[in-house]
Amino acid sequence: MVDNSLLERYLDVVLKGDRKLCRSIIEEALQKGTLANSVYSLIIWPMMAEIDNLFRSGKISPVQEHMATRINRSIVDQLQNKLPRKVNKDKRIAICCTSPELHELGAQMIADLFESDGWDVRFLGGGLTNDDILEFTNRYNPDILLIYGTEPKQAPDIRRLIDTIKGINAHPDMKILVSGGLFNRAEGLWEEIGADMFAATAVEAVQVASAGEPAEPAIRTINRRKRKSQKETKQSTES
Repeated sequence: MVDNSLLERYLDVVLKGDRKLCRSIIEEALQKGTLANSVYSLIIWPMMAEIDNLFRSGKISPVQEHMATRINRSIVDQLQNKLPRKVNKDKRIAICCTSPELHELGAQMIADLFESDGWDVRFLGGGLTNDDILEFTNRYNPDILLIYGTEPKQAPDIRRLIDTIKGINAHPDMKILVSGGLFNRAEGLWEEIGADMFAATAVEAVQVASAGEPAEPAIRTINRRKRKSQKETKQSTES
């Protein structure tokens, strides 16, 4: 586990842009026995979410957000080779994002953790057209296509990509998994746009993909809530 005092210290120095102190705090965590994959899930990922919340609420400046993201990326780059390696699972995943380069870090971390878990990974990053992604999936034929989204304006493009993939039915066995702040903030959006699965975090993405179905906490759709509400209303009326 990582104690709160370390997280508080890290948040303070990462927002100041102090690269040296950030590396020192991460090294401290590693020396205390925190594994590299736990640094991903217990330090860097929560920090990404907190920085995003602070930026969206206007509590930090764009400069602070940029510096913090760059520092987190440099630390992830250094930790990647320290991740444990499981036996090859003979499963393929392609990971893309509609985000600009600055916000690719979450998708990059997901790619690293899938590779650590034994998956054959292709990380496409952002900036590609839907046609580019479609062409690649046709050649690579992954078991899962993971789409990482961060901004509401990206939802229509993601929906178009999913509609195209399912419309041509070139990969009937390929599952589409979505993740990222866009889907975390919009409850039920992942099902509305036609994805097969959703993961709120990088660790959950690996778990959901390995299980081949949505994790229980991720099953939270508008239609399901409506059905539940209707059922409760009916029961109340009958009683």
